[in-house]
Amino acid sequence: MKNTVFAAAALLAAASAAAGAAFDSGWSVRGKRVININTVIRVNQIEVSRTADRGLDEARKHTVEAVERFRKAVADAIPEAKVTWSFSWRALHDQRQNYVDIRKRVVEYHRQYGDEITFIPGAYFAPMYNPRAQTNRDIHDALGIISRMVGGGYRPRGIVAGFLAADNLRFLAEEEGIHVAQGTIWSQYGIDNGDGDGSICYPYYPSREHACKPAQGKEDFIDCVNLDGWTCDFLSARKFGGNSRTGVGPIETYGRMGIENGMNESLAVVRSHFGDNFRRNGFGWIVVNWEICLVNHYKPEVTAALTTWLKEIRKEFPDAIVPLMSEFGEAWRRENPDNSKLDYRFVQRGTGLPNIHSEANLEIRWYMNRKFRLATLRDWTKNGPETVIDFTRYDIPAKEPPDPTTRKPRRNWSLVNRINQKQRRPQDKPVPLSALTAEERRLVDGYLKPAD
Repeated sequence: MKNTVFAAAALLAAASAAAGAAFDSGWSVRGKRVININTVIRVNQIEVSRTADRGLDEARKHTVEAVERFRKAVADAIPEAKVTWSFSWRALHDQRQNYVDIRKRVVEYHRQYGDEITFIPGAYFAPMYNPRAQTNRDIHDALGIISRMVGGGYRPRGIVAGFLAADNLRFLAEEEGIHVAQGTIWSQYGIDNGDGDGSICYPYYPSREHACKPAQGKEDFIDCVNLDGWTCDFLSARKFGGNSRTGVGPIETYGRMGIENGMNESLAVVRSHFGDNFRRNGFGWIVVNWEICLVNHYKPEVTAALTTWLKEIRKEFPDAIVPLMSEFGEAWRRENPDNSKLDYRFVQRGTGLPNIHSEANLEIRWYMNRKFRLATLRDWTKNGPETVIDFTRYDIPAKEPPDPTTRKPRRNWSLVNRINQKQRRPQDKPVPLSALTAEERRLVDGYLKPAD
């Protein structure tokens, strides 16, 4: 029996290695339906610095059994799937037995499945609390710790961060040789400890002026692919606060909506990206971020829902793949040396599910490119007119906040100018396209081709 188990594990490891080799051999994003699964292992909810924190000590919820349950939930659905495990500074250093065991177990997953082990500065939202230079030091030192932890010359190829400042993304690319980061949460505003609305939701190279702004040319180019952290329901994302992240994440779906409605919402969002929007963009991408504390925080059926979700996706979209986030980012980078080809277009109708502001009668259209992002909204059941609910210009100067301190955090790192979808300012009131100025119409008209 023991030999049979070892043989099965060896076969699985060989299959995983073969899948990893295929991803590394220059695979193309074009024509792919991609799912990325990222995780967060931390000690405190917000690790303000190496020595200060805010929020709860989550050590009791971080057990090796929780890690094993999560990894099994993924493998039971898609055996060759890869997971990115991101450790906070304290989770890399904590000598309590549960963290020692977790680190050893995740190293085993790297060897067994090809999983990636990386760092999450600040356990989210590092720019809100840490000066840029300190975040860079944390990244550098943590990458060294992870390399020694895994051994064999291992080095992560991407990091998870929630938000990063532009200078941190530049540091990753130019000093650390890392060219992929989950460094934006494109719709987040009024939730958790940081705001970062204003970017685009698919891959782009950030500008040196602002992490949410796509680079406009060689002068402001940062060679680090910036990726979203949570694929969201575009209708819910219009709202301020918790509902803005509703989509595929476990907190906003199963945790708040229950298993049935949460599953319906999560699958509807996947169908949006893997269905008609796949045709519009030439590929589809879903990213989900699980905080490992949630495995013990919620009832077992929530983690089991991850297995069901992945199985349903594979059933409906048999070609869906689950590489590492860094593999996806590097594949996109190979095909896109700059932002000149960015022309993302999305259309979504509301799911009609309760209490998430995804109204079934509404249709949203998003246009996202190097020069701007623009969204229109209409009541499709009445063939109503389109109104502009977001127009964020990237062709004008942008500036990030100055460095924070632990006593004076900088919460808002959003890029907001002409009109913002959250409608927090009087000038954010929706307007018809005809209300844009002649200059603005010249900017957008070349991109507002029929989305269908």
